[in-house]
Amino acid sequence: MQKTFKVGISACLLGERVRYDGGHKLDQCLVETLGRFVSFVPVCPETECGLGIPREAMRLAGDPTAPRLVIIRSGLDLTDRMEQWACRRVAMLAKENLCGFIFKSRSPSCGMERVKVYTDSGGAPAKIGVGLFAREFMARLPLLPVEDEGCLHDPVRRDNFITRISC
Repeated sequence: MQKTFKVGISACLLGERVRYDGGHKLDQCLVETLGRFVSFVPVCPETECGLGIPREAMRLAGDPTAPRLVIIRSGLDLTDRMEQWACRRVAMLAKENLCGFIFKSRSPSCGMERVKVYTDSGGAPAKIGVGLFAREFMARLPLLPVEDEGCLHDPVRRDNFITRISC
């Protein structure tokens, strides 16, 4: 079968060992189900913007409406680096004729909703953030269907996503 649809995907979901701890988040069900119909275009914001593997863990912090991407232990702010890379990468992806994108949920770079944002007050994090790459992607390509991997385990949402990418 010819795979005519190209779908971007967080590289860790394909089993690529790109996570901060050198691991992956292979989603076998997703790869086997959708992989029969689409060609995946893997993207890992952290490694593609020049961060190594392994690397220190990061999180979103500060103002929930404009959070910063910071390394947890040192507090080093990587926001500008990630945003500049994301702007360039999304421009490249816009030329790839993608039919959709699958993001890694809860990621400070790829989470498309409900990402934890930590405040300076030290209270419980608010689950209202959007990962920096996902935010740029969805702002620049608002008509492209997007989902996170967790939602695609729901058969109704998965079928809906397949319908939207095939139009």
